[in-house]
Amino acid sequence: MVLECQEIALFPLRTVLFPAGTLPLRIFETRYLDMVRRCTRLNEPFGVVLIRQGVEARAQRDDGQPEVFSVGTTAAIADFNQLSDGMLGIVCKGERKFRIVSTREQPDHLLLAQVQFLADEPAAGLSPDDQALVDILGELVMHPMVQKLGLQVDFEDGRSVSWRLAELLPIEPEIKQSLLQMQSARERLAELRRLVSKLRGDPPVRSF
Repeated sequence: MVLECQEIALFPLRTVLFPAGTLPLRIFETRYLDMVRRCTRLNEPFGVVLIRQGVEARAQRDDGQPEVFSVGTTAAIADFNQLSDGMLGIVCKGERKFRIVSTREQPDHLLLAQVQFLADEPAAGLSPDDQALVDILGELVMHPMVQKLGLQVDFEDGRSVSWRLAELLPIEPEIKQSLLQMQSARERLAELRRLVSKLRGDPPVRSF
């Protein structure tokens, strides 16, 4: 199911933002400083999308836009402050998933996109098979660096558990992107169980 269509500013990164996730950013490029000011003034979100090919910062005037994945998450600015190095620090909260329909570039090289918002995922419970994932997530959120993010986790909601574990596990951004693009918590949890087993080096299950 696809909901309404809207134009938003895009922030291509080598990071995947999940719904209800927290993303601290350091802003220094003029186009993004202007974007943050506008989003703050108008109380509008921007879109975070994973870079498929290219770089985050525009080093030279003739650098092209990076190639990005088509599914991303809107980010609402929750807090901001001036950092000691002169950069602007902001904290974003992930909101809604979207799919890019088309893009255009402003004169200041800010990338805008016409996006379609994807339907919210249905609520999902947890099964006994998911307990190991819940235990791992419980350990991860107790880490001092993770606690600074102030993550909110509902350990009885499959969506919350799958999103938070997907963003905290030490896996490649492209794998996180594939998890983001799933529209079912049950599917995501099943893939997370497989990934955790692989990270642990568990032997594959053989069927006879």
